[in-house]
Amino acid sequence: MASSLQNTRNIGIMAHIDAGKTTTTERILFYTGKTHRIGEVHDGAATMDWMIQEQERGITITSAATTAYWSYENAEYKVNIIDTPGHVDFTVEVERSLRVLDGAVAVFCAVGGVEPQSETVWRQADKYNVPRIAFINKMDRVGSDFFSVVQQLKDKLGANPVPVQIPIGAEESFKGVVDLIENKAVVWYEAGANGVKYELEDIPEDMADEVFEWREKMIESVAEYSDELMERFFDDPDAITPDEIRAVIRKATIDRTIIPVMCGSAFKNKGVQRLLDAVVTFLPSPLDKGIVKGIDPDTDEEISREPDRTKPLACLAFKIATDPFVGRLAFIRVYSGTLNANSQVLNIRTGKKERITRLYQMHANKQIPMESIEAGDICAAVGFKDLRTGDTLCDAKHPILLETMTFPNPVIGVAVEPKTQASVDKLSIALGKLSEEDPTFMVRTDPDSGQTIISGMGELHLEILIDRLKREFNVECSQGAPQVAYKEAITSTVEHREVFKKQSGGRGKFADISVKISPVDEGKTGLQFVNDIKGGNIPKEYIPSIEKGFKSAMTNGPLAGFPVESLKVTLLDGSFHAVDSDQLSFEICARQAFKHAAIKAKPVLLEPIMSAEVVTPEEYMGDVIGDFNKRRGQITGMEEKSGSRIIKAKVPLAEKFGYVTILRSITSGRATSSMEFSHYDEVPTSIAENVINKTKGKILV
Repeated sequence: MASSLQNTRNIGIMAHIDAGKTTTTERILFYTGKTHRIGEVHDGAATMDWMIQEQERGITITSAATTAYWSYENAEYKVNIIDTPGHVDFTVEVERSLRVLDGAVAVFCAVGGVEPQSETVWRQADKYNVPRIAFINKMDRVGSDFFSVVQQLKDKLGANPVPVQIPIGAEESFKGVVDLIENKAVVWYEAGANGVKYELEDIPEDMADEVFEWREKMIESVAEYSDELMERFFDDPDAITPDEIRAVIRKATIDRTIIPVMCGSAFKNKGVQRLLDAVVTFLPSPLDKGIVKGIDPDTDEEISREPDRTKPLACLAFKIATDPFVGRLAFIRVYSGTLNANSQVLNIRTGKKERITRLYQMHANKQIPMESIEAGDICAAVGFKDLRTGDTLCDAKHPILLETMTFPNPVIGVAVEPKTQASVDKLSIALGKLSEEDPTFMVRTDPDSGQTIISGMGELHLEILIDRLKREFNVECSQGAPQVAYKEAITSTVEHREVFKKQSGGRGKFADISVKISPVDEGKTGLQFVNDIKGGNIPKEYIPSIEKGFKSAMTNGPLAGFPVESLKVTLLDGSFHAVDSDQLSFEICARQAFKHAAIKAKPVLLEPIMSAEVVTPEEYMGDVIGDFNKRRGQITGMEEKSGSRIIKAKVPLAEKFGYVTILRSITSGRATSSMEFSHYDEVPTSIAENVINKTKGKILV
């Protein structure tokens, strides 16, 4: 048992869009014998990109899971791989995958280097303390520069990259790497089927000095981590054996002190086998990650579980997907115990038992049935009734709540309606299923217009979801123009007294509260409720109803009905009636108090601001900057990279709709852009008035 867990790796492949994640994963599947033919992303034939939309666009949308086996040093390793999307609109897929992985391979393009989404996924991996290996891909491309990317890992990501390989040649002449640990050249020969054959050779003479310099740097970095190795390094650097170097690099990688850096060209089949060797050598097994901490839901005390199949069950559902053949699938990471098919488990969120009828080992969208899945493994389960992303499943006799996941709020919405009356119910069922799968996708009905509004992380996100409605659920939709997810905030402090009285014969309704509403204290969000009532002016049992009333009122701001994200309410005083007062009276009173007080507290409109980055040839730089200025953009930085200019800016989302088309026309299709959500900021008064008037007039496009 211990040996099999010691030889298990749960890894993810993460990167910026187009760095070559899926191509790298396809090669891994080929070399581990999972596929017998290499699928190419640009042909729409990649195994891991199994959705029609992924094949058409050549991008990854959902994180696909698969299990492969790799032999190294006379041992067989089981590698569970999750290929995650690179596009910022699908950042939730990366977030939830990293939450359950033990290690990751960060892929970087040797030409593009560290790009905006690379920084996002890196931050997400930091958040969940995931050890990483860096793989610098596309070494055969024109403009590739291995050492420049290593430097960017330091400068832009604050990482401590330690190359364990350096390339032999670059661009057209890239033919292999020097393994600095073995001090040998690894050369691939195209004659071998799909680059499977490579030879270990002596280091080319013209590279001797460069290899010596980088090997010394690697041993120095490794020696810093081990005092014993440091002493021996000063005595005789050559006496340190490759196995000793590997052992220390493994420890330092698991500690996240260093990032081993490798390189290759996945498309040209160079470097992937050595990358797999590094995955099993340097990245942690579930045993290395050790115990997982959680909370006892009964006592709120911290408890832990060991990665052991004999201990009580603890697992986390990290993704819900709809499969055309088996229905709803839950992807589950088992942290401790054994999950059996046809067993009952406790869902901590609902407090109810769920029956898991079948378990599968996944290979992209194909399933291999399993009787049981043990600690340290990843699987897919079928049969549950009410399961959501982030739910903890455990043994009913030994409950534990594992750390859940937090997801960003949607920033863009569109109104949708079915094209035929017959599809109304189908649309509502389909939207329900999609919002279950994707926590960043929200569905609501506009209370005034009755329209169904779907919200997501970007235009592409919503476009894919509408496309899925059509293809997977056979629902044709008409859609409106995109709407920005505005918010409201109050900027000053106001004291207010609200009295709610209602007489309708018999028992009436009565509540009286005096409150102070103000912006929240620094570092807080949501409703910050403070009960400052001295004595029993309002009975204790009515206080939660007042809080509940304010909380529900915050979904409808005073200016235009957009949600108020944060608010501090201090309950100062009040009174009640012995007969007419009840919980509902105080809840209604609180809602009315919010409505009347918030409008006096200088409310403002907030809009989502995006971090945008455009890579453009120099001759179009002026046009791109001029266009940003027209869009209320603020230029935050400019840099030069391999003959192009990179322009960074902060731009309101409202000004960015359809931007890709406009950018193509002003740069003759030669510039590329990417953007991600940055923060919310106040809307200028003149524009705010226009938004409020439109919204109040219900000109919902």
